[in-house]
Amino acid sequence: MKKTKFLAAGLIAAMIVPVAAQAQTREIERDRREVREERREYREALRHGDRHDIREERREYNDARRDLRDSRNDWRRDKRYQNYRAPFAYQSFRIGATLRPNYYAPAYRPAWDSRWGVPRAGRNLTYVRHYNDLLLVNMRSGKVIRVYRNHFRWR
Repeated sequence: MKKTKFLAAGLIAAMIVPVAAQAQTREIERDRREVREERREYREALRHGDRHDIREERREYNDARRDLRDSRNDWRRDKRYQNYRAPFAYQSFRIGATLRPNYYAPAYRPAWDSRWGVPRAGRNLTYVRHYNDLLLVNMRSGKVIRVYRNHFRWR
């Protein structure tokens, strides 16, 4: 009985974690949209508004930018993405290098995320985190296709 409750609690927690990450992503997207709208309104006030309108729109634009910055910082402080260290020493990889399979084991393959600013991995390709670097690797041959150096340096 205890085992099934523990298992059910684990499954529920596993389902909630991606939802929280999606909520943060949606918040960042909403803040980006708001910054664009406020910038547009500020520019319109510069063209056609009086001094009071310009001051008010500038204040709203700065508030929207601050909200976006805070949302991004909240996402970066998320504990699930911190304290990552591989069980082997750092090595600087170059394009064309061949990795051993233990370097691109499932534990080091983070799921693609639009917040990273990198394109989705294609067929038979995967992203591999190696300390602060992000590598795009061909899973069949182990060849490094692309290297994003210090991609996680804000950690």
